[in-house]
Amino acid sequence: MKFVETDGKNVAEAIQKACELLQASREDLEIEILENGSSGFRGLGARKAQVRAARKETAPVSGQEAAPVLGSGNGPARQAQIALKGLLECLEIEARVEMKEDGERIYLNIQGDGCGLLIGRKGQTLDALEYLVNKMVHKNAEGKKRIVVDTENYRARREESLVNLARRLAEKARQLGRPVTISPMNAHDRRIVHLALQNDRSLHTRSMGAGLYRKVIISPDKKS
Repeated sequence: MKFVETDGKNVAEAIQKACELLQASREDLEIEILENGSSGFRGLGARKAQVRAARKETAPVSGQEAAPVLGSGNGPARQAQIALKGLLECLEIEARVEMKEDGERIYLNIQGDGCGLLIGRKGQTLDALEYLVNKMVHKNAEGKKRIVVDTENYRARREESLVNLARRLAEKARQLGRPVTISPMNAHDRRIVHLALQNDRSLHTRSMGAGLYRKVIISPDKKS
């Protein structure tokens, strides 16, 4: 039986690599988790997740109409739902995935007991799942819609929290008469801050820094 060993930042990523190498769906593979991986303490002692994967004996082999990773004949929204379900199964999490779609985005909502654990610190675990699903679905697609992964209404609560933070710091910047810097955040969160203050003519916002250390700076308008 042919098998491959792959690694990744987490088990889900390692399994996805195995699916791509074997040209099979998650359901067609026997998966053995060799290492769960660890982020370590502040990056020290971090270990990658490792898995060993092989096709199930009943699974079709290459050249015999092997099914693509997400199946064929499904739209991106359905593919995204299937992909997220597969990732949750890999993480041994029992949950439902509800899907809805509008003109700009595909929304996936995870429902089940204990799903709050999927949020992680500042939504980092949820962001990782969202990143993987977007990569899996939009790998070769055109006309991409952003796929949003949520649970327990975290995205809405996070947005409300960021808008309130932006307004408080904007007021602080006006009172002090100098720029105020917000701690580093991801691109999605920075966008929420910029949009929250875009109509306030008494100040302006800009992003500064690179990668994970990119911050938003709120500055009072010198003319005001």
